Amino acid sequence: MADLNKILLAEDEPALAEIVKETLELKGFEVIHTQTASATISKYHSSKPNILVLDVMLPDGDGFSIAKQIRQTDTQTPIIFLTSKSLPSDVVTGFESGGNDYLKKPFSIEELSIRIKALLSQNRLVFSPSMEKKQPIKIGNYSFLYPEGILTLNGTQRVLTNREAEILQMLLLNRDNMLARNTILNTLWNYNDYFSGRSLDVFIAKLRKYLKNDASIFIISIRGQGYKLVY
Repeated sequence: MADLNKILLAEDEPALAEIVKETLELKGFEVIHTQTASATISKYHSSKPNILVLDVMLPDGDGFSIAKQIRQTDTQTPIIFLTSKSLPSDVVTGFESGGNDYLKKPFSIEELSIRIKALLSQNRLVFSPSMEKKQPIKIGNYSFLYPEGILTLNGTQRVLTNREAEILQMLLLNRDNMLARNTILNTLWNYNDYFSGRSLDVFIAKLRKYLKNDASIFIISIRGQGYKLVY
């Protein structure tokens, strides 16, 4: 079970990295620390972490680029960004590059720990190999296999990230009915704040893009309240 708590931490501020590493280790995590983008990619491949905590600004690159590279072959391992950037465009960039969560500096180590545990718990629950395999669900001309997150159209498959698959499944379970925005945020993020809300907006936009090749499918935004999947 120890391997399920392995964290890859990319942070180039030595003092902050030491505090985060020591605190998380006291909470039972195994923490592998890197200070550069190149070292992070190398350690990711050699150590197979269960979650990545990436500083956005690194000496030889940035966390967004690391996430994009990892997401080319790995859509499941959760990624949390640590950054002093807080513009809406930065938040959008973070989630579009494949992030699952976004924590603005300065942050509470306790909050980071809670978010890590939440993402690890969701990852284990959704993708546990012991779960009974289900038949694909038809969404218009698409088929969707959950919890694997495989979206198929005319034989072409797209593997969704954990969070994309979870949101689409929630929309499917509430088909033709409004799914409250607060329900999604509190269920999947355990938070209902600005950054979580912006990340949800990005994921909804991505799902619309993935489903655009069937004109009968709509994810309707109900202003200030939630979303409705119709087809």
